[in-house]
Amino acid sequence: MSRSIVVARPGGVALAESELDPATVISGSPRTYEGEIATSPLPGGDALATGVWRCTEGTVTDVESDEAFVVLSGRATIEHAGAAHEVGPGDVCVLPAGAETRWTIHEALTKVYVIHEPG
Repeated sequence: MSRSIVVARPGGVALAESELDPATVISGSPRTYEGEIATSPLPGGDALATGVWRCTEGTVTDVESDEAFVVLSGRATIEHAGAAHEVGPGDVCVLPAGAETRWTIHEALTKVYVIHEPG
């Protein structure tokens, strides 16, 4: 397994629109964009995917993967299991796999994420 160092500036990562499942949109007309920075293989066929994600204003639901992210810009409320978490620039968030979340994006949110992808 070969791994190397990757350095990227989040603002320089090309983002492409990624389609939202209409069944997950609760309100508004949110649009999502994503760009890959790197995918690193792990033992056993798993991988760590690193990238930039952006979502415009609106409310959506999701079922999470194991993920850690840092908010670069924007603001959102992430609801899970009866708790509401406000996130904004500089905040670090860790999401557990299987968490059923509701994201209310107040200002277009951009984050850098690292997701564990089971093999």
